[in-house]
Order: sequence, then structure tokens, then C-alpha cells
Amino acid sequence: MVLEIESRQTQIQRILQSKAFRTSEVQRNLLAYLAEKSIAGSADNLKEYVVGLDVFGKPASYDPRQESTVRMHVGRLRQKLAEYYRSEGVEDPVVVDLPKGGFKVTFEEKPKAAPVEIPALEPIVEDKSHYYREIGLGIALLIAVGCAAYFGLRLWHSEKSASQPQIANWTPELRQLWDPIISPNRPLMICMSSPTPGATGLGTANGAFLLGQFLGERKKDVQLTPSEQLSMPEIAMGNVVFLGSNAASRQARALPDDRQIVLDGDGVHNLSPKQGEPVVLSDRTPTDPQDTAESYALVSHFPGLNGNGELLYFSGNKVPALTGAVQAFTDPVFARTLVAKMKNSNGALPHFYQVVLKVRSMDDMPIDVVYILHRDLDSASTAQSR
Repeated sequence: MVLEIESRQTQIQRILQSKAFRTSEVQRNLLAYLAEKSIAGSADNLKEYVVGLDVFGKPASYDPRQESTVRMHVGRLRQKLAEYYRSEGVEDPVVVDLPKGGFKVTFEEKPKAAPVEIPALEPIVEDKSHYYREIGLGIALLIAVGCAAYFGLRLWHSEKSASQPQIANWTPELRQLWDPIISPNRPLMICMSSPTPGATGLGTANGAFLLGQFLGERKKDVQLTPSEQLSMPEIAMGNVVFLGSNAASRQARALPDDRQIVLDGDGVHNLSPKQGEPVVLSDRTPTDPQDTAESYALVSHFPGLNGNGELLYFSGNKVPALTGAVQAFTDPVFARTLVAKMKNSNGALPHFYQVVLKVRSMDDMPIDVVYILHRDLDSASTAQSR
């Protein structure tokens, strides 16, 4: 059944006034714009350049190939729509979605669920001996809830888009960055660090969601686990992608000793700066809420324990730094720029490296990611450890 225009507009207004969107003017404007174009039937031919000019006020010289603002915000809009339908929009009669590969918003009437008879449950006798243990596992349970929501959302999307064609964005540059990580001969685990006082828990959840979408299409049986549950034997036997502000104890033992760039509480520290390079890259929080914030992400690709496997770390002190770094490493356009800057004198991409990215953000959402510097870790000492 084709939904009436009034029903579509009503649903958009319901979403725009929700708590999920009320605090983000950028996402409100983007959704309203794309919905208007979609309802009018003019979204099929909508270009990234036009969206940049109309929604984000980009100048006429704006080049989408060099700046990923629109793509990153569109990706974030997909996440916020998913968040909305997991919470406030659970009972909404119309599902609004933004399929990958374009800017057309879709509207689908939610089928009415058949009544389900729930069997009577046996009364549960509380075991008070576990009371304190349950408190101690609070953080782990929060992460587990996030993981369950993430996999549930992936399942919902896969069922919903099973009949839709998938857009292939597996470019040569993305292959160069990710082929070592998704080796078919080793299991792949995405490890989320525990939430810290720096409030990067949301950043790790966002990063895990994006990586799940990106890697789930290219490798089967990707595992998602909190850092507390990942053992050293698991690190030694598999390839691991770590997400978090600081490495937990097991992660710290997996780090090599010859790191050239490290993440501290105030930003990124360049331990061996080259001529003209900064020693410290400090995160900046604006005093004006309408201004953009700046934070730095450190992406490190190291050999695994005893030289076996691959370890990839996405680290940062702020939510946008973690989210922006993952977005950058999964974006075909940014990957092309990144690989071009990281190639050595022989034209080859280093196998092991560290990369510093600067992320500009507003409302904790990345709006721009810029390459700052990198280190080629394919030195003699690293090569011996492989």
C-alpha cells in the first residue's frame, strides 16, 4: 500500500520532534531536507555536491571528493534513525529509512504484529548471594546490551534490505587497508574497551556499529566482545580490532614497545617528531556551543602477539574522534586520500603503521576528518617481530 503524502510528512515531524533528534540541529535539517526532496520525487538524482551547498552551506568551490562532510552526516543520520526506532519509535506506524547508495528517504508502513500467547512463567526466587557480583558487572552488562542492540539492528536491516541491491564500495584502497585484517585464515574480533570518565563509551558503540556494517558484508562470523572478556590466547589466535580511549590491561600487553605515537589524556603525543611536526596535538573543546570542537584520533596497525596475526587500534579521548576515525577508514574517498599519503618511496603501503587524524565535530558528531601525519612501522625491529 502506497502511503499518503500526509502520512509521510506526519511521520517526519514526529521524528524531528523526538528526543533523539531534538538536540541535533544538523541532523534535523538534513532529515527534513532529504525527506522533502524524497516526498517531492526529486531525490533520485540528488547529488552530494548539491546537499553540501543546500544543507551545510558549502561554497561553490566545495569538492565532495576531497571532503567527506556530507557522507559522514548521512551515515550518522542512518544511525540516528535506527536509534529512534529502537526506542521512541518502536510503536510508530511508519518506518523511515535512508538506504545506502543514495539520498532518497523511504517510507514503509509497519506490518501489524500478530498477537503472541505468552506462557506463564515459573516464579523466580532471587538469589541474594549474587547481589554484589551483579553490581560489579554493571559496566560489562551495559556493553553487552549495546552489543545485543547492535546485532539486532544488523539483523533487522539485513531482513529489510534482503531484496534490495547492495552497492559495492570495496575499492582497491579499502582492500589495501583491510585485507590483512579480514584474513580468512584467522577469526576476527571487534573489542570494545570499558566506558571511561572521558565518556567515550558512545564512541566505541558507534565505532562498533559502523565496523559491524562494513566488515559484516566482507567476512563471516565477526565477533564483538568487551575488553574484559577477551583473553590473551584469543588475541594470539585471531586478528583483533580494538576500540577505546585507553588500552585495557590485556590490550596493553599486546602493544609493541617501539610505538612512535601515543595517546594521553590531553591528546596525541608525537614521541619522535620530524622537522616541522608538532610534539603534542591537544583536543580542543570550544567555549561557544555553536562552534566546532577538535579532537585527535590515533589509528595503529601492529603485528599480533609473537608476530602472529594483526592488531588494529582505533583510539581517541572523545566520542567524535573514535567515530570519525572508523568512518574515515571505511569511506572509499578518504581511503584513497589516506593511502596516497601513506605510500613510501617505493609506492607501497606500509603493512604496519600509525596514523593521526584530526576530527572536527559539532554536537558530538564528526563533520570533517583530516589526515595529519603517519609513521611507517615496517622497520627492521618490527619486521623481526612479524
